Amino acid sequence: MSERTGDTEQAAEVLRAGGLVAFPTETVYGLGANAEDPAAVSRIFAAKGRPPSHPLIVHIGGAEQLDDWAAEVPETARLLAESFWPGPLALVLRRGPRVPFETTGGLETVAVRVPDHPVALALLAAFGGGVAAPSANRFGSVSPTTAGHVRAELGDAVDFVLDGGPCQVGVESTIVDVTGDVPAVLRPGGVTREDLEAVLGMSLAVPETSHVRVPGQHPSHYAPNARVVLVEPEKIVVEAEHAQEQGHRVGVFLPPELGGEPIDVHAVVRVPDSMPAYARGLYGFLRELDEQGCDLIIASLPVEAGLGLAIANRLRRAAGPRD
Repeated sequence: MSERTGDTEQAAEVLRAGGLVAFPTETVYGLGANAEDPAAVSRIFAAKGRPPSHPLIVHIGGAEQLDDWAAEVPETARLLAESFWPGPLALVLRRGPRVPFETTGGLETVAVRVPDHPVALALLAAFGGGVAAPSANRFGSVSPTTAGHVRAELGDAVDFVLDGGPCQVGVESTIVDVTGDVPAVLRPGGVTREDLEAVLGMSLAVPETSHVRVPGQHPSHYAPNARVVLVEPEKIVVEAEHAQEQGHRVGVFLPPELGGEPIDVHAVVRVPDSMPAYARGLYGFLRELDEQGCDLIIASLPVEAGLGLAIANRLRRAAGPRD
């Protein structure tokens, strides 16, 4: 048995005992518990400081298990699962009887997905059940994309950490509600709206808010310690240097079109011109500027197409009002 196989077997035992396991997915690291164990699920909320009304995503090992967790599975859901699983897409369906209300935040719906990461799939196979998991960080803060991020933020609150290396997508899964007559994108993420539309053969709206509660809808979410301010790209240099002159320790997300622009601020992140690379690095960039002591981060939104839509969504939430 390899070391990694041994790790996943040990992690599965921790889940069976009601413990918490941090594990890698293609999107971000998740903080997992047995999805059918209300006491274990409650530990997730306590560890994160997450309101218990916020539902969790149930991770399963394959699309063939969908009927085990959902009371009704429409053909649209099966089409999307066939097209995008394993992958960064969560489907909101009617809750099946084996899913406790602690996992769904009291809702009659449940979000389900199959992660596209060998370590996550090995864990699910070894465990043999569903794993409820939000991102493995404190509620509202920057999501973790490495095992080191998890350990630094949650420490001893996690019983076992599976290290699968850096996450390759870097932003959370797209969440699609398939309980109604028309599918609705509740959270943009790693599967793009354009890809969904191509499979479904219809246009999809992506509202900023929804009456259906899903992860990542809090007005301030994905937020670093530094305050995030969004400005138009052409105003970044002027706004950043002015804030620096006012006594702020300013960090800047410098977009590709300004890559050669001189700027006198505390720290600079040069944004990749590739949207997949930007998504993969986004949360690491925010953490980097926190670590460099910035108290203000100035950024602009990318074009809201493809993965740019998910990046823009995360930056808006990061810049949202703080409690």
